[in-house]
Amino acid sequence: MAELVYPPVIGAAHMLFRALDIRIDMKGTENIPRKGGAVLVSNHIGYLDFIFAGLTARPQKRLVRFMAKESVFRHKVSGPLMRAMKHIPVDRQQGESAYQHALDSLRSGEIIGVFPEATISQSFTLKSFKSGAARMAQEAGVPLIPVALWGTQRLWTKGRPKNLKRSHIPVTMRVGEPIEAPKDQYAGAITRRLRERVQELLEAAQAAYPAKPQGTEDSWWLPAHLGGTAPTAAQVKEAG
Repeated sequence: MAELVYPPVIGAAHMLFRALDIRIDMKGTENIPRKGGAVLVSNHIGYLDFIFAGLTARPQKRLVRFMAKESVFRHKVSGPLMRAMKHIPVDRQQGESAYQHALDSLRSGEIIGVFPEATISQSFTLKSFKSGAARMAQEAGVPLIPVALWGTQRLWTKGRPKNLKRSHIPVTMRVGEPIEAPKDQYAGAITRRLRERVQELLEAAQAAYPAKPQGTEDSWWLPAHLGGTAPTAAQVKEAG
């Protein structure tokens, strides 16, 4: 069946990024398989992460179907678009049907996108990973593709006003080599290995990032361990 909606949406995103002069630095896209199923796994620091993570598959001419919370599909604007692009709604109280939908898609050769932290990290550091991505990869017999994003939090993230004006914000993305998910291994061990790899990619993206905060008020997007004023994971937990 022809993709009538997804390619134009990607084109519109590219036009928006050019209009905003977002400087994208993307490396490792050759690690996205040209064909066959895979689970693309990314860190989660902003509301636009699914757009940027999805862009990592475009050099290989692939589309990514993301698992997203069901409320996004109820929105009058985003809902029809998400359904038309064949993303997968997830009801966190009853996730079995979404899981099966994702498995069927993987077995039919699709790339499924997952944010294993489940929610945006307000500390901009990696939270713990849920094991669903590893279990899906095991059951479907497909690899995991680790991805790290950096800079997307400066555009739009939880607890901050969105900045969709021409601010010349850089976004850095790194894609790692596929990680196999053998069925005879414990999903928790695979998940730990996956998280470690995403952490390495995140540190590489941060090291390559060309911008620094312009003073104390602008340091909100930098984690505390890198000298910024973002709350630590412990502070976020305490405030929540």
